[in-house]
Amino acid sequence: MSGMETFNPLRDAVPLGEVKRVLVIKLRHHGDVLVSSPVFSVLKAHAPQVEIDALVYADTAEMLTLHPAIAQVHCIDRKWKQLGTIGQIKAELALYSTLKSRAYDLVIHLTEHWRGAWLCRLLKPRWSVGPVVKGRSKRWKQSFTHLQSLHNPLRHMAETNLDALRRIGIQPGPDERRLTLVPGPAADASVARHLVGFGLSGGEFIHIHPASRWFFKCWPVERMAALVDRLQAEGHAVVLTAAPSKDEKAMLEAIQTRLKTPAFSLSGQLSLKELAALTQAAKLFIGVDSAPMHIAAAVGTPTVALFGPSGDKQWGPWGVPFRVIASTQHPCRPCGVDGCGGGKVSDCLTSLTVEEVLAAAHELLAP
Repeated sequence: MSGMETFNPLRDAVPLGEVKRVLVIKLRHHGDVLVSSPVFSVLKAHAPQVEIDALVYADTAEMLTLHPAIAQVHCIDRKWKQLGTIGQIKAELALYSTLKSRAYDLVIHLTEHWRGAWLCRLLKPRWSVGPVVKGRSKRWKQSFTHLQSLHNPLRHMAETNLDALRRIGIQPGPDERRLTLVPGPAADASVARHLVGFGLSGGEFIHIHPASRWFFKCWPVERMAALVDRLQAEGHAVVLTAAPSKDEKAMLEAIQTRLKTPAFSLSGQLSLKELAALTQAAKLFIGVDSAPMHIAAAVGTPTVALFGPSGDKQWGPWGVPFRVIASTQHPCRPCGVDGCGGGKVSDCLTSLTVEEVLAAAHELLAP
């Protein structure tokens, strides 16, 4: 830590000067992993001598690779199950052997996944932090030297992740809490080629990613198409993206067929790093509660985010100029349910108007 040490009232604070290597475990989806990125930045800022590793699912690794505070990203591949019992055991043992060889002094487990507790028991770090989980046995609690209190549902998940550091005596500074995602030179170059093909340069377009892996979080296709039409009529270039999944690509095609003039599209063509590079080059991002929305925040692009049944206070854009569009006519939100009555369609989203979203975009585009 730079400068004079400050008084810390936490009696069981971890002495950072004695920590050489840390493992941070975040076994969740893409957006969850990205929202944990400030943990690495803050820890490195307060303990520059520390090597910090991450353990994530393989498909989310691009959310953290190239992060300047991370030494190594270790992965658990969900496809290991396809290797058969022997193959899966070999893969798990290889991972354990690699983690054991790193000799971690501190393990920070950011979710309720049991694997984190077992790894703390097997790796035997001097210190370990895990969340309080209601109903968990004594075995869970005894797996950690420090337990992080349950979070407030009105508290943003970036702060909840940082609470694991607060629990061991680290107080994040106000300028240390930004999300971090580095696209990298290869992704930047790839996106630059796409933009040249469209006749565009950085800062000359709006990036819209209409879909989420959870379709009950999505705005109706007709509304999104009407928004794109309005933006294009105002002279804005629009680039649409979708994940490679069949459903997301079909959604984008449905939007395109409704447009007076088709928008530029990179549907299903981008890696996560390339998606980040594209968003970084945009003057504005518009989307729903999804990983691409968090990517926009991480690369510093002003963001308009449409929220329905999910909680914007916990999951809204973090650390950038933003506008959240959410219904004030539905006191039942955020409910977390997959559509009203489980019907996959959320009234609190379908009630949002094109005019509301357009007005928010105008506010963020204003000089």
